Amino acid sequence: MSWTDAPWLGFDTETTGVDVGEDRLVTAALVLRLGGSRPDGDDQVATWLADPGVEIPAQATAVHGISTEHAREHGRPIEEVLDEVAATLVEHWRRGYPVVAFNASYDITLVDCELRRHGLGSLSERLGSDPAPVIDPLVLDRALDRFRKGKRTLTTMAPLYGIEARADAHTAQADVAMTLDVLAGIAARYPEVAGMGAADLHSYQVERHREWAEDFQSYLRRQGRDAVIDPRWPWIG
Repeated sequence: MSWTDAPWLGFDTETTGVDVGEDRLVTAALVLRLGGSRPDGDDQVATWLADPGVEIPAQATAVHGISTEHAREHGRPIEEVLDEVAATLVEHWRRGYPVVAFNASYDITLVDCELRRHGLGSLSERLGSDPAPVIDPLVLDRALDRFRKGKRTLTTMAPLYGIEARADAHTAQADVAMTLDVLAGIAARYPEVAGMGAADLHSYQVERHREWAEDFQSYLRRQGRDAVIDPRWPWIG
């Protein structure tokens, strides 16, 4: 089965910040799209709201709208949420199907760090191997349209692939659905990518991200910035 026809499990989180090693999970969304780029029925959606056990900074609340008070009152214990999210991801990978995430190294690494922090067993420990296959529309877009100028956020990329940017962007569920739509647009535009096997596509992204990270780091340093861009993808372990 081609990865374009396999069930896609889209994945996104909203968190307390941008440091994958220190910040905490607040919400998670998983969207199962049977048929991949050619959906077979409605998406199956699961969402979680967690009490992260720490204060949610105002800057993070401004992005996703969830305050510390709301998470404490309505969120489930973080350990329960992490265990359920990880179990769903691992089961999908065990079946050989791709997990899809925009800027995957952020979400996958943050969840992995949270699992370790709470003594719940990392993704690789649960899976018995590194998490794979993963498909990341951001990595693919950077590789396939290298010289396009402008930002490469999900909302700016979506119209370029014929997808209307959603008004409720920056909720995990909305961002996952839009990510899957963008990936379908990439598969339609680039048949050479659509024709790869899932394992080959995963390896392709590993190499393309490494090249991008090295190039971008060199560019920033030429500008006088002491930048370090991590070349690892999709998991910084």
